[in-house]
Amino acid sequence: MAWVVLVVSGVLEAVWATALGKSAGLSRLVPDVVFGAGLALSMAGLAFALRTVPVGTGYAVWVGTGAACTAAYAMLVGDEPASVLKLALLLGIVACVIGLKLAE
Repeated sequence: MAWVVLVVSGVLEAVWATALGKSAGLSRLVPDVVFGAGLALSMAGLAFALRTVPVGTGYAVWVGTGAACTAAYAMLVGDEPASVLKLALLLGIVACVIGLKLAE
């Protein structure tokens, strides 16, 4: 259960990071609300998961998941250019996250 919560928290990290980017310096209401809710839920999930998962592993999975999802979303909606190399590197992050789970 902790691992599922950890991965969902990583996805929520991508939600709040993307909302922060859209908030124009915390000056737009909807992105600000999404940012705050995403941040709170992401941190709560990370805190819950770290009761079971070691902190180094948990933080690496949380950050890796969030970074990969944030970059993939930005490429998908056209905010960031996509390339084969970028996609391969993002898949590498995902592979490392999976590897951390398998190594446990």
